[in-house]
Amino acid sequence: MKIKVAVLGATGYAALELLRILHRHPSVEVVAATSRENTNRLDEIHPSLTGWYSISCENLGPKDLATRGVDAVFSCLPHTATAAVAPELLELGMKVVDFGADYRLNDAAVFNKWYNVTHPDPERLPKTPYGLPELFRDAIRGASLVANPGCYPTSAILPLAPLLKGGYVASDEIIIDSKSGVSGAGRKPSMKTLYPECNESIAAYGVGTHRHTPEIEEVLTTASGRATSVIFTPHLTPMDRGILTTAYARQTKEASEAEIIAYLRDFYKNEPFAQVVDALPTTKDVIHTNRCHMTARVVKGRVITISAIDNLIKGAAGAAVQNFNLIYGLEETTALL
Repeated sequence: MKIKVAVLGATGYAALELLRILHRHPSVEVVAATSRENTNRLDEIHPSLTGWYSISCENLGPKDLATRGVDAVFSCLPHTATAAVAPELLELGMKVVDFGADYRLNDAAVFNKWYNVTHPDPERLPKTPYGLPELFRDAIRGASLVANPGCYPTSAILPLAPLLKGGYVASDEIIIDSKSGVSGAGRKPSMKTLYPECNESIAAYGVGTHRHTPEIEEVLTTASGRATSVIFTPHLTPMDRGILTTAYARQTKEASEAEIIAYLRDFYKNEPFAQVVDALPTTKDVIHTNRCHMTARVVKGRVITISAIDNLIKGAAGAAVQNFNLIYGLEETTALL
């Protein structure tokens, strides 16, 4: 028996990557796709899915999904939209992997401050596992609800968390500089993502105000056991996909560059998708995969980490399927590259 899956908010880029992965997943049958506005067939919305899916998008509620026999839901809905329906989905016995930020933070007051809205389901925040298997695998296994990480946080947290935990770097004064392809802004048209605006240009945005800041700080604090503060600055770059993140942290433990790289490699030695490399990572090396490439350099008393991911896969759809596999006790790498 295959696990019957629904994709909520199936019209975006992350949903497209998810549907591509689920098509090759041997344990999954996609039985429903939703959209509040678009009722076209999936292969009309995403022509690259031609021949793979014949279902159409529908405006379906939790009870409708239950009637279809849905076992698990991947929610690609806007922020707070998942939290508005998650309680009913869970009550009806469905597992939920949320692509949005609704359950990433533990504190409702922090969420309300950064997202300018009152959280619809605050009681579940501290109980929901953060879906980064490399650090929180045991909490994800068998969970009913998992918060998929943000794409920028994934690229920053994976190299920094081990170094903080091992005492190699200070937990304050961490500067994180990230550059993302335009698909990270989503499929909805906006002025900044118009071709004449972003082509042949690179631009910082959300300086000191980006919502991934509290997420990065909270997860690094939890993973390392040390209160952590960061300055995070994202940049929009004229490429379709990929994130390159460079982080700068003050070195606090005497160690050579080679020793730090060896420590990272040992930390992730059993992780199929966290790969420590000697060369400087590039987005091209990880594109269309669920891998994070990372390395480190020591310069003038600072440890500099460089990491690269595909924002739509390791930063979204691939991580979601990785979490789904853990929820259902399947081989974690199933359907992932």
